[in-house]
Amino acid sequence: MNHGAMSSKGGANLRVDMMTPEEQLAYLTEGADTVLPEDELLERLRLGRPLRAKLGVDPTAPDVTLGWAVVFERLRRFQECGHTAVLIVGDFTAQVGDPSGKNETRRRLGAEEVGGYVSGVVDTIRELLLEKNLEIRHNSEWLASMDMHDVLDLTSQFTISRIMDREDFSKRWDAHEPISMIEFMYPLLQGMDSVAVGADIELGGSDQLFNNLVGRDLQERRGHRGQMVMTVPLLVGTDGVKKMSQSLGNYISVKDPPEEMFGKTMSIPDDLMGQWFALAAYLPAAEVAEIEKGLAAGVLHPGETKRRLAREIVARYWGIEAAAAAEAHFDRLFKEHGAPEEIDTFPLPAGDSVWVPGLLCAAGLVSSNSEGRRMVAQGAVKINGVRIGGDSVSRSEVMNAVLQVGKRRFLRLVG
Repeated sequence: MNHGAMSSKGGANLRVDMMTPEEQLAYLTEGADTVLPEDELLERLRLGRPLRAKLGVDPTAPDVTLGWAVVFERLRRFQECGHTAVLIVGDFTAQVGDPSGKNETRRRLGAEEVGGYVSGVVDTIRELLLEKNLEIRHNSEWLASMDMHDVLDLTSQFTISRIMDREDFSKRWDAHEPISMIEFMYPLLQGMDSVAVGADIELGGSDQLFNNLVGRDLQERRGHRGQMVMTVPLLVGTDGVKKMSQSLGNYISVKDPPEEMFGKTMSIPDDLMGQWFALAAYLPAAEVAEIEKGLAAGVLHPGETKRRLAREIVARYWGIEAAAAAEAHFDRLFKEHGAPEEIDTFPLPAGDSVWVPGLLCAAGLVSSNSEGRRMVAQGAVKINGVRIGGDSVSRSEVMNAVLQVGKRRFLRLVG
């Protein structure tokens, strides 16, 4: 990943180090979902001291996705304005599991599994942020040492009715779905992070609003000024349905090679382009509005516009030359092999491996499993233009890949 390629395009023409508090406010809040309390951020910016902008991340998977990068870009803006980015690595809370947006009890992760993700994820995040004004803390520093007295004291400060204000908890309760006691604890533990580091403001995705407000409450209960809260929109994944998630397989990693990043971006549904220009390519709001207007009016061609989107995203992480090379690779792979740019998608079956003949039959590309086996044996089945060598392939190998049968039948495989 080319660290030097990245920039916050919203402030590309601004000297952020020379901004007035009012200009900082506009830059920091551009495109944000929520800022609470609304009038407090400007008040604190006018104090003239660096704010402590907190962001907590739980390392529960090995990659950093484009969706995750949205909030890191926001944290970087605070750094650019001279404020301190306080990155909380949730090596303790990751073992508890954030229930946000979940409709079932989360599997608990062990310390060893979490530890295996920490170093790689943190190294990647460092590349997305600035070296200056960066403070990295692990919440095991203060959470792992809590004894039962501390835990009881913490739980005494919140009622079940307050916790049930969370929409996902209340929905599960009404549906008679199980909610474990440890899930009730998660927002309190995350809130303790804000107390420990003295956060002025906490950033997060829109699904983190409740958790972040708990941090504000806990600070105030301890006699401190409560943190402000800023949330940003969630990026919808490549499937066009759910938020980008490694567990769902509908993601692009910021570490994906340029060619893979370009190809996966070209697979997204057309109606996501506006959101992706804003949240993955970081174009200014006015420019995104013009693109959406042009697409709606038929002035802009969807295929060419999506190519621009893919170039913008690859250039952000790998540079302009890599983006041009990735597009050329895409052309060689698809145009020269007769593949259309707009390809129907088909969901991969569950499991670590995929039996190709059965997949071909289920997708309607062949009439039977036996015909599927014959097509594979004849070398007529390709993944991203390369003939497969057997009846089975790993699921991770073909996620978001283009499946080709013969010369004219194509599908993009999604999770």
